Amino acid sequence: MLRIVFFYVLFFPWTALVILCGAPFSLLRADYMHNSGRLWARVTLWLAGVRLQVSGHEHLPVNGQPVIFAGNHQSNFDILCYFAGLPLQFRWMAKEELFQVPLFGFAMRRSGYIAIDRSNGRKAMKGITLAAERIQSGTSVVIFPEGTRSYDGKLQEFKKGGFLIALKARVPIVPVAISGSWQVMHKGEFKFRPGIIRLQILAPIETASLTIRDSERLLDQVSSVLTEAIEKESHFANIN
Repeated sequence: MLRIVFFYVLFFPWTALVILCGAPFSLLRADYMHNSGRLWARVTLWLAGVRLQVSGHEHLPVNGQPVIFAGNHQSNFDILCYFAGLPLQFRWMAKEELFQVPLFGFAMRRSGYIAIDRSNGRKAMKGITLAAERIQSGTSVVIFPEGTRSYDGKLQEFKKGGFLIALKARVPIVPVAISGSWQVMHKGEFKFRPGIIRLQILAPIETASLTIRDSERLLDQVSSVLTEAIEKESHFANIN
């Protein structure tokens, strides 16, 4: 309990400091907020006593190739793991409500993140089109196809939006499997547990030859790849 109190006493002012210091410089360099986010994530993981292990760097895009990173969503620590674990520039796709959070929403907009309004079908499609255009211009994007965090750590049913973006943008999808994040922090809980989180970058799935009609097949393929990777990691963890 003492560590949790210590963490939150430092976490909120640390987060505010990073945003307040990073926002002015983001006017000069568009990637500055993202770089600040990487530092923020690494320090925050250290404060929480969480160790991150990353594998699959060979599957990262090269020569500026934009991709869509699609991963499972186990807890709030997943965001920290992406920032700390992926050594490249990327942007988030997030629900519109998060952009209304004071300070945090401002930082998201300054970072060039993409808002999706899921309460309105027309606005959601507009967001999908905007995201596809942003990706085609050279920006990699992270999505959580489940749409929300898992209550039990298991992969939930996927939503189509992210796969429609990939098909419109005609860029590869890189599945990313996170394991151990749910054990560190359960959905709906304030407390967390120090531990190890593993982030696996998996082989990219090409979409250039696919059409919108292939969205279900693409969704199933990504879901299958992630399920297999998560189950293997869980089996390995149980053995050890």
